[in-house]
Amino acid sequence: MTGLPQLPPLESIGDSVLAALAGMPDPASAEFAARFEHALAQAFARQHAVAVSSGTTALHVALSAVGVGPDDEVLLPALTVVMTAQPIVELGAKPVFVDSDPDTFDLDYAHAVSKVTARTKAIVPVHLWGRMGDPARLRAFAAERGLAIVEDAAQAAGTSRAGVLAGSVGAAGCFSTRDGKILWSNEGGFVLVDERDLADHMRAFRGHWLTPPPGGRPQERLGLPGRMPELIAALAQANVLRFPSLLELRRAQTIHLLGALAGARGLTPLQPAPDETWNHYSPLLHIGLPNPRAFAEHLAQLGVPSSTGSFRLVPCDTRPMFAGSDRAPCRGAAQILDRTLALVLTERDDEAVLDRYAAVIAREADAWRG
Repeated sequence: MTGLPQLPPLESIGDSVLAALAGMPDPASAEFAARFEHALAQAFARQHAVAVSSGTTALHVALSAVGVGPDDEVLLPALTVVMTAQPIVELGAKPVFVDSDPDTFDLDYAHAVSKVTARTKAIVPVHLWGRMGDPARLRAFAAERGLAIVEDAAQAAGTSRAGVLAGSVGAAGCFSTRDGKILWSNEGGFVLVDERDLADHMRAFRGHWLTPPPGGRPQERLGLPGRMPELIAALAQANVLRFPSLLELRRAQTIHLLGALAGARGLTPLQPAPDETWNHYSPLLHIGLPNPRAFAEHLAQLGVPSSTGSFRLVPCDTRPMFAGSDRAPCRGAAQILDRTLALVLTERDDEAVLDRYAAVIAREADAWRG
């Protein structure tokens, strides 16, 4: 990639996958998953990492570990995907949606206060597009109300704010390694946690409780088929070693693309907070054009992928399974999504691809009348 950082060769990834394949079939094998967990704990400076089958599973095991269950309520932003809410429902709890501040993308804490009840058990902040809210404010809000913090940091590997890494604000940080993430492995996820009893619960829960926490009995409760497969773990472990380079590349890609769009009509790059070290997961631009969501959808039809244009992301509280006449919609979240062009990148996007995206976006913005 001319002008962009070069990644380490892929041979190490192939070697790891072949080594895992050589040991198959082995229904009890977890060697590469254990290697992945060890590498994660070192890379992110946490006591424990728990590898699982997806980012959704990561949230499921973490919420179970902090005690979320039937009739509990869990706060989460409407500014998220349905996969954040799904584990809450599957645990028998109720997702309670909170609005976001259109100026900062952080939680609207005045709205959050109004949503707390005696049944509120936890809060799940979501670091969408790799952007991170104020960790001190989140901790203070949760501590005052006795709430567990379980972060959905699926897109935020490598982001920090005020020196606090995404995934280390509260009891557990949940990540996805699905393709498209900076740290990818085709599919999969993991949880970062410091407390040993929480990690033990997650490991038992991801494997049908066959191996219980110390003092427990096998299969004394139900769990999930949530282990990370060995081939995926081999791929993931190899990419952890490449993570600093993958992170550097994504930052360079985003900076290159935003720079190429400087001066484009009606488009303003969105910057991180002064104390935020953003992983640049997705180039973000405010759309100051008529009918902004339609503009993003128009770009997607021309081959420029984005969250709203390609994946039709809407506030989670408006999804059919959650919408109701008894709840006012989260208008801040809707405003953010409608007016933000969040472009989708992968490590394969070289300068030629980025420049093509920029040329299409600038041309279409100039011609757009909504």
